[in-house]
Amino acid sequence: MTETSFGALGVPAPLVSALTATGIDSPFPIQVDTLPDTLSGRDVLGRGKTGSGKTLAFSIPMVARLGGVLAGGKRRPGRPLGLVLAPTRELATQISAAMQPLADAYGLKTTTIFGGVSQQRQVAALKAGVDIVVACPGRLEDLMKQGFVHLDAVEITVLDEADHMADLGFLPVVTRILDKTPQGGQRLLFSATLDNGVDKLVSRFLRNEVLHSVDEANSPVAAMTHHVFEVDSVEAKRDLVQTLASGTGRRILFMRTKHHAKKLAKQLTDAGIPSVDLHGNLSQVARDRNLAAFGAGEVKVLVATDVAARGVHVDNVELVIHVDPPTEHKAYLHRSGRTARAGSEGDVVTIVIPAQRKDVAAMMRKAQISVTPQSVTPDAAPVKALVGEVAPYVKPAPRAATAPQGNRPSGGGGRGGGQSQGANAQRKRARRDGAPAAGAGSRGGARTYSTSSEGIAPRGGSDVGAGRPRRDRSGRPAAAPAKSSNGGGLVAMSQGGGGGRGRGGRSSGR
Repeated sequence: MTETSFGALGVPAPLVSALTATGIDSPFPIQVDTLPDTLSGRDVLGRGKTGSGKTLAFSIPMVARLGGVLAGGKRRPGRPLGLVLAPTRELATQISAAMQPLADAYGLKTTTIFGGVSQQRQVAALKAGVDIVVACPGRLEDLMKQGFVHLDAVEITVLDEADHMADLGFLPVVTRILDKTPQGGQRLLFSATLDNGVDKLVSRFLRNEVLHSVDEANSPVAAMTHHVFEVDSVEAKRDLVQTLASGTGRRILFMRTKHHAKKLAKQLTDAGIPSVDLHGNLSQVARDRNLAAFGAGEVKVLVATDVAARGVHVDNVELVIHVDPPTEHKAYLHRSGRTARAGSEGDVVTIVIPAQRKDVAAMMRKAQISVTPQSVTPDAAPVKALVGEVAPYVKPAPRAATAPQGNRPSGGGGRGGGQSQGANAQRKRARRDGAPAAGAGSRGGARTYSTSSEGIAPRGGSDVGAGRPRRDRSGRPAAAPAKSSNGGGLVAMSQGGGGGRGRGGRSSGR
């Protein structure tokens, strides 16, 4: 046993076994520095670069203490013993996944709480009783206000990526949440920097904290190689991106907007390079599905916005490409940190068009990265070296045609093809084409249907058919319709028994 082993640092044997089972045999520097203090119950402020192993640095002591010296008593609904706050859903999910094998070793129950999904599952988990909650601040505060969760029993609180929470404007919510935790509990705060109000959280909520810093805040990773590729036009950039994405290894491509991320993923897939997107417009189910496909190797290209710049850890990402360079250096370092994680190597490419050269040069200086820009084409040697072996072409799966919203099934009297089948639309087409309109307002035409909770019923409700007189929009019986000469044309209905056209010219059978 070496002095830097988990066991030598005081990690209990059940957790050492759980770590070994997941392939983790030795601690990283931030874990070596922080574990003796966190395992003894001290408040700790940890500062480390992205990919430094901070998740296990707080997960190990939380599980070890809640399953050991702080164990005992009956699990109570809605009153967790451990709380981890994270800025994004992806990071919360990642933390929970990393913590789960450790929690299983002690029989501790964990759950995640975040927005963008129904709260029913989260409420059910809280009511059943959980030991550790990993949460995003917004949804957690919502559930606190509804009375589903109370923090008066929390023994250990962790604030992860505190600087990112500050960037997202979460600090007021975080402050209110921390105020609800017991003052005597252990608190661990991990952040790359102490700006934007993070220092105020430290001074207010941490007591006699121990500072552990691994490398300088926001420092670049030594095993990461940076490249700046300059192209002459947007068209040349498009070709270069496709070439860089064509390798066999995992790649993450960063875009500035959700729309462009979705568009690029589709373009690459259509070009025979299977890709998935990750951005804020996706539902949580879609995010999880796309991340799972990328993590399992079903697709090798992930096109993302900055939502993936923190908390998304997938092993063996060999290349990060800034298709749209970020506007500030911290975002650059966090994006780039998706590769060269936990001691592995990786490359980072920033693609620059002429109008971006000055801003990218300034950003690199602030990030303390020295790199010489290269003017390249897709066939250039530096590009080929990064691409390596080109992945085989994958024929894109045919996409199912998406029916326009509101286009309900209709019979032969309607004109499909994506056009509205409402009575008013049919009247307008009838006037334009000189043909009788079919649908809900006609007698001889086909009847349209709509779905309801009771089943499928003819449009027009219970007043249609069965010999009952039709009613107008106000519910009054309408005048008997005059039959058209062809027996199947549009019939005008009066409002309130008059002889004129109804309101807006609409048929009461609508």
